[in-house]
Amino acid sequence: MAQKILTWIPRILAIMAILFMMMFSIDCFEEGNSFTDQMICFFMHNMPSMVCIAALVIAWHYKLVGGLIFILFFIVAGILFKSFTGNPASLLVISPFLICGVLFILHDFLSKNRQLS
Repeated sequence: MAQKILTWIPRILAIMAILFMMMFSIDCFEEGNSFTDQMICFFMHNMPSMVCIAALVIAWHYKLVGGLIFILFFIVAGILFKSFTGNPASLLVISPFLICGVLFILHDFLSKNRQLS
């Protein structure tokens, strides 16, 4: 039972965090802009989400590498959003990625030691 929880919690948390980030791109669809401008805006807003989706696909198969990518994403986002110096509220948005990274690494470590799959 603990194996299934440790397998699925970081995956579900990552999916929910990615969907939460993608929710902020809805503001691109407003009246008065051309369809092309709206699609460019939508694509630009979702580039970090696409990186996170790629990290999730990697983490799904290679837990250690994916966990490290999620932690790296947390650090880079923290620097870009100035989370560590002047914008601590942004930690609420990016902290799920740190948690996911730690859980993926923990699962990889425990599966090697206890022969979990």
